[in-house]
Amino acid sequence: MFKYIFIYYLCPRNEFSDKMAKKELKEKDISTEEKIKEAAKLVFHKKGYAATRTRDIAEEANINLALLNYYFRSKEKLFTMIMVEALAGFFQQLSSVLNNTETSLETKIELIAQNYIDFLTKEPGIPLFILSEIRNNATFFIEKIPIQEVVLHSEFIKQYQTEVQKGNATEPNPIQFLMNVLGLVVFPFIAQPMLSHLAKIDSAQFNQLMQQRKKQIPIWVKAMMSAG
Repeated sequence: MFKYIFIYYLCPRNEFSDKMAKKELKEKDISTEEKIKEAAKLVFHKKGYAATRTRDIAEEANINLALLNYYFRSKEKLFTMIMVEALAGFFQQLSSVLNNTETSLETKIELIAQNYIDFLTKEPGIPLFILSEIRNNATFFIEKIPIQEVVLHSEFIKQYQTEVQKGNATEPNPIQFLMNVLGLVVFPFIAQPMLSHLAKIDSAQFNQLMQQRKKQIPIWVKAMMSAG
């Protein structure tokens, strides 16, 4: 408020009005764009790309279709933005852990469990969404995911190979090992509806189980490493 009063006395009346109008318009634009993106994320996660219509997104955002088309010219453009953001969130955390040269292999496993359980608790629809779209459009993912840099050339892989050479790990293929670690974290979120039904638990109880897995997964992984 004080900032606007200060500007009022420094600027001529028409200049002040123009600046305020432009600021309000910009804030409105950002708000509407974010509203559309959040609605698109919900609908895409629920229906997938093929089954989603732009009208579905407009209805979820509680706006008219013309306004949605003004901000995002096509469903494809909006989907690409949502998917790239989902991938970025998913792989950025993985990359920061796998390529940290200052942490041990054991610490990396603990961080994978902690970071991904926290991330997926907030965004439980992302794993199934990504897997579903990989099946439908593998080329998109191959182009968008820097899998070589993030995984195959990571510090994590080098550390695991060292453990194999020392005889501390029996599985020679580090990718098999990484798949086991990620599977322990990601699979419960993919299978949550089935698991919740079988165990007769609600979302809060499921999340509590996942919090417990933060401590359990590193223990299980350590046992797997030495299992012959």
